[in-house]
Amino acid sequence: MFRQLKKAATFAAAVLATTTLVSTAQAADYPEKAITLVVPYGAGGASDLAGRALAETARNYTDEQPVVVVNKTGNGGMNGARYVTEQKPDGYTLLLSRVGMALYPAVYTDSPVGWDDYTFLGILESTPMILAVNANSDIKTVDDLLAKIKSSNGATTYAASGPTAIDGFTVQALLADADLDPLSASTLVPYKGGSALAAALLGGHVDFLAIAAGSLMPHIEAGKMRALMVYSPKRMDALPDVPTAKELGYNLAGQVDGWSALFAPKNLPEDVIAKWKDILSNVATNEQWLDLAKKRGSVSVVGDQDPAAFVKSQYELYNGMAKKFGYIQ
Repeated sequence: MFRQLKKAATFAAAVLATTTLVSTAQAADYPEKAITLVVPYGAGGASDLAGRALAETARNYTDEQPVVVVNKTGNGGMNGARYVTEQKPDGYTLLLSRVGMALYPAVYTDSPVGWDDYTFLGILESTPMILAVNANSDIKTVDDLLAKIKSSNGATTYAASGPTAIDGFTVQALLADADLDPLSASTLVPYKGGSALAAALLGGHVDFLAIAAGSLMPHIEAGKMRALMVYSPKRMDALPDVPTAKELGYNLAGQVDGWSALFAPKNLPEDVIAKWKDILSNVATNEQWLDLAKKRGSVSVVGDQDPAAFVKSQYELYNGMAKKFGYIQ
């Protein structure tokens, strides 16, 4: 009996040693093929720009394996998010996450993906939202805009992806801070994607909007749009004369900020997580990444905070707003 037990123990040890060697080899070999980076929103928007910037930079550290961006849109970003969570957790399918991945589950109890249904690899950048009007508008300040909204009886219009999208909450938070009904004081006109939202303002189809800086900065710099306020902790370097929501005393709006992050399917192997931590640490100081972020009006925050704790705090913020505005009873 003792010999049999000893033989079994020896066999088990051999299997364990082999498994360890295979795991170590896999860690050393990853990645062995192209990596797919899913962007869950349309081309030209903040998430697409961030995804392509990450893909272009990260490939310098992925052992010459390409990072291929694929747009999978729909359902507030949840189609792309769900697709990634359903893939094999091997590091070859990743998600360029945006605030919607925390916001959507915070608003919809039947969300197909929970805020924590991922492996969190890192927060990439802060992407301030900008409240803007067409350059031809007679609105010069936030006070001017709010005065027009108050006198319009709901006739003023703003472009957003939807009432419970981040660019819907930007406006609703401001309206709530101004003691206006966030759902009826101004009329939301829906468009899909940052480029379509910007085009709506440029074409005079809406009075104002508050969306990601990446979709607006080229038009602001070209003199086609006027920035009234930024939703960020501090003023943007590219817009030093434009005040923040917090500076103007808008408490709820002052907590709103856009961001990009890198997520993977749940239960990603530790060696792949470690590889991406190494990749992102290199991206954080890469001049190309920093330059592209600056051009988008974003601020790189790679490695600055714990991603899981940050995403949880964002979920709690928008869940609170959803309850306050009556989206959740």
